[in-house]
Amino acid sequence: MSKGSDAMRRDAFTGGVDPGGLWVQNDIRILICYILDSVQAPLSQEDLSRIVQGRGLANYFETGDALAALEKLGHVRREEAGFTVTETGREIAARLDAELPVAVRDKALEAALLLLAEARARREHRVEVEEQANGCQVTCRIGGGGDRDLLRVSLYVPDRAQAQLAEERFYQNPDRVYRLVLAALTGDLEYAEELLR
Repeated sequence: MSKGSDAMRRDAFTGGVDPGGLWVQNDIRILICYILDSVQAPLSQEDLSRIVQGRGLANYFETGDALAALEKLGHVRREEAGFTVTETGREIAARLDAELPVAVRDKALEAALLLLAEARARREHRVEVEEQANGCQVTCRIGGGGDRDLLRVSLYVPDRAQAQLAEERFYQNPDRVYRLVLAALTGDLEYAEELLR
């Protein structure tokens, strides 16, 4: 396809879209069906926007419009927990995902899986930030079922920005935090060093 015909095919607003992203409304709809079909879990509109826009795959407004159109056509369904793909949406994802660039599919799926892992971590683990006179006390808890904590780590940081950074990093991979602390406390420094790489 020539450059001119590619430009004529574009019908989506491209603000905030990285090179290689999606500039055709139909492609954005296919991507949403593909994401929902791949993760097999409900995602909110905010989650879908974070996945698509956060990776520069499509414009925020175009993502919202595509989701609304898919819902109206019956390809996705809004439930209490978020959007899920219907059988016709699955068929679209299965038949047409080859039309999407592999890099777009991979980026979207990676972002979706990270988002789901973080959501699971937030359900199972907790971070408490207590503001103090000259900073914040950050307490990270790794749940062990019921009211029991497998691990509770508390640290002082000098400001709210660092407290938020510590909270975000903890939720990204609480299992790694647990393994690192355990390795350090049991003297398995080789394993601790491996985890830090």
